[in-house]
Parts: sequence; C-alpha cells; structure tokens
Amino acid sequence: MTWLPVGFVHPERVVVAGGYHLRPIGGGDAEFDYPAVMGSRERLWSIYGEAWGWPKESMTPEQNRDDLVRHAVEIAAHVSFNYALFDDAETALLGCVYIDPPRKAGGDAEISWWVVDDQVGSDLQRSLDALVPRWIAEAWPFERPRLIGYDISWQDWLALPDHA
Repeated sequence: MTWLPVGFVHPERVVVAGGYHLRPIGGGDAEFDYPAVMGSRERLWSIYGEAWGWPKESMTPEQNRDDLVRHAVEIAAHVSFNYALFDDAETALLGCVYIDPPRKAGGDAEISWWVVDDQVGSDLQRSLDALVPRWIAEAWPFERPRLIGYDISWQDWLALPDHA
C-alpha cells in the first residue's frame, strides 16, 4: 500500500483567513523562509529539535535554500509536503504546515505546523489552528492523521514505536 492513492492531486493554494494563504514551498521562497525560521529558531528548535534536529543554530541561507529545493522535489514526487503560510501579496512567510508519511506506528500521516514568533497567539495562528485539521479531513485521503503538537504531544509522539 502506498502512502497516497494513485492519482491524488495535492492542493496548490488554500485560503487560511482574510489576506493569508498556504501554498507548496520551493527554493525560490528561501529569501522569505530563512528570516522566518531563524527569527523564530529558538521556539522552533524547542518544537522540532529533538524529533527533526531542525532548525540548527548554524543553518546558513544556502543550507536553507537547499532544504527548500529538497521539499519541492518531495512535493512533486508526493513523498512529503511543506506548505508555506504567506500573506496574499507574498511579501512575508509567516509559518509552515508539514504533511508527512508516518514515522510512528498507528497513523497514516503526520501533520504539524508553526507560525513565526510575532504571530503566536494571534488571530492568524488561531485561524491556522482551526483550518489545518478541517483541511486535512476534507482535502487529504487520510483515515488516521496525527496532528503532532495538537492531538498528541511531541514527547508522546517520540515515545511511540516506529512505523513498520
């Protein structure tokens, strides 16, 4: 059984709230992604560091761009997905949503998301928090998606056995 059904078409643009949207990230987004990630690095490390080893304090703009190019290749191949959260003019990247195949037993997808530090607790974050579970349920073919950091803590997720 493959992770996604043959013929599945991933969404290209998702409206989050007035003036904001999600779209697949690519290498050309590095000029917006790098300051977003590094400006929120300490908090992001507290979320993703133990699980993913990301984002490293020493990450360079070139390493970030290479990472985004890798994400674009994975998106095109339907291996995993990284959606960037942009304002409608695409002048600021304000967060990301990750949709990945299961690394841990019991789920058929692992989803997580974040916003930049200055959007924590904002209407935008609340809109994204409300949207992601609904969007995953309506637009993606998963039966048991795990919303890591929301319906299961990162610590509890890390303690689960690995996916077979």
